[in-house]
Amino acid sequence: MKYSELVELYERLDSTTKRLEKTYFLAKFLRETSADEIEPVILLVQGRVFPSYDEREIGVASKLVIKAINVASGTDSEKIENEWAKTGDLGKVAESLIKGKKQATLASSELTVKKVFDNLRNLTELTGQGSVDRKMQLIAELLSSAKGAEARYITRTILGQLRVGTGAGILRDAIAWAYFPKAVEKVFMKCGNCGKTVPQAESCVECGSHLGKEAKESKKAGKKAAATEKDAGAETSRDEYNTILDRIQEAYDLTNDFGVVARKAKTEGVKGLETVEIRLGTPIKVMLALKVETLEEAFETVGRPAQCEYKYDGFRLECHRKGDKIWLYTRRLENVTHQFPDVVEFLKKYVKGDNYILDSEAVGYDPKTKKYVPFQEISQRIKRKYDIEKTIEELPVEVNVFDILCYEGKNIVSQPFRKRREIIEKIVKSTERKIVVSKAIVTDKEAVVEKYFKEAKAAGTEGVMLKALDAPYQPGARVGYMLKFKKVMENLDLAIVAAEWGEGKRAKWLSSYYLACLDHGGKLLEIGKVSTGLKEKREEGLSFDEVTELLRPLIVEEIGRLVKVKPKIVLEVAYEEIQKSPTYGSGYALRFPRVIRNRSDEKGVSDINTLEDVERLYRTQKKSKG
Repeated sequence: MKYSELVELYERLDSTTKRLEKTYFLAKFLRETSADEIEPVILLVQGRVFPSYDEREIGVASKLVIKAINVASGTDSEKIENEWAKTGDLGKVAESLIKGKKQATLASSELTVKKVFDNLRNLTELTGQGSVDRKMQLIAELLSSAKGAEARYITRTILGQLRVGTGAGILRDAIAWAYFPKAVEKVFMKCGNCGKTVPQAESCVECGSHLGKEAKESKKAGKKAAATEKDAGAETSRDEYNTILDRIQEAYDLTNDFGVVARKAKTEGVKGLETVEIRLGTPIKVMLALKVETLEEAFETVGRPAQCEYKYDGFRLECHRKGDKIWLYTRRLENVTHQFPDVVEFLKKYVKGDNYILDSEAVGYDPKTKKYVPFQEISQRIKRKYDIEKTIEELPVEVNVFDILCYEGKNIVSQPFRKRREIIEKIVKSTERKIVVSKAIVTDKEAVVEKYFKEAKAAGTEGVMLKALDAPYQPGARVGYMLKFKKVMENLDLAIVAAEWGEGKRAKWLSSYYLACLDHGGKLLEIGKVSTGLKEKREEGLSFDEVTELLRPLIVEEIGRLVKVKPKIVLEVAYEEIQKSPTYGSGYALRFPRVIRNRSDEKGVSDINTLEDVERLYRTQKKSKG
């Protein structure tokens, strides 16, 4: 496949903010992509060359890209930097200069997706003496062969700035539209102007003609047909469509790789998706909890009786074992096996079995008092690469096992929670301050949970969790099978997308941060600015200096005191209330926000709160006032 074909897709995805249109363009492209090229294409439309769980990153700085543009275009590096300062987009600068070069390099050839993908992957393999020059040559080779827009998207991909709006929901739906046309036919219609079959919307994706009347009639006809089918006892097309989406989502939840899922869907259909299995050593997105305000609401959601557990202030640790090999992953799918050799030993010594995946919470404790400590204290261990043994002594952890996804190679996520809990209790030998089965009770009474909540708080935890006894494990989903009850206003986890340099004594720091939540398509929407809650000295807590150090290498554009940054840093933010606001893209603003802690070690940008979360909290807040 020519890379120019993929660039045409990028252009189309970039040209619209509408989810239906993005899904249509991507589905059409995937349908025409060969099975051998599906996986690299799926990764490249996400701006990646490895799946999200793979730690390898392209990791090339803008200065090296500038040098490669210099070699490929013959333009002075200073001029490139000046143009970048004007536009704020090094991709557009590369496009302009490559377009304007007087003569094509003799060695240049038409770029293919494979060539671009291979060169970008090779960037991650180069290390040692001379590796910087070799990386620059790989980039310059691509740019020398690129034609205009190709240079723009190659540059953006290398710098991690592609952002064409292909979130997980769009990728999932596009796979369904591409490979299961019969199942999705009820969400499509024929355009009366161009004759193409397109999504039901206000206008035709292909020719732009208005579809209002036709779409309305098509929907009405679809509903009537569906009702007839239902009356006849047959499964409706909409039901079939939702089933397909569920199969795709389930396959993705087990692999964290849409490339693998798309290839299975194209080559093997629904049966292929159903045969996707958990792979020991490949992390799975953990099941997430919803927050509830009252115990009455909690029991209505999970049913009676329910299991009630302590909610620890630690970090999720997904433990994989396959024979003698053990892997440890955080909620962000980051491999931290090296940082926690003590946990590896706990698993070998106190857990029966050679093949399993455990879900747990690693909680730090004071080695002298044996009392639990807040997450911020133990978070240092996630980052630590050296002096591991010393760190184990200073910052020990206790692993609290609360769920199991796989045992002796068998996928058990569909088994009810009570059965999974029985397995945990049989195979984990609870050993205090090393590894234990999470403390829990089963009850159907609010008063009992209230008492247990007080015990949990006294033990230094955040509150309690309530779990449905008959529920399956739903990887990657925030479902009503698992709830958290903390009795406090729910904080938000938000990404920093821009920041401002301070004034006076704070002039050396980025001290105000623009925050964003996620919409359903994976787009970041600003929801306000925060500048309180941080300290001026590191020893006092999370400091302006520390956040500035994290943000500085992520800067992609500077406009006076304002800098735009690559979204990577996630902050937990408290606030007094949520207000409607036309100022920010989300339509909301936080009143009196303050930073609680840095959650970047636990959460990636894809894990932050969504616009749906914000809207739910806004409604809850209004209800409580009324």
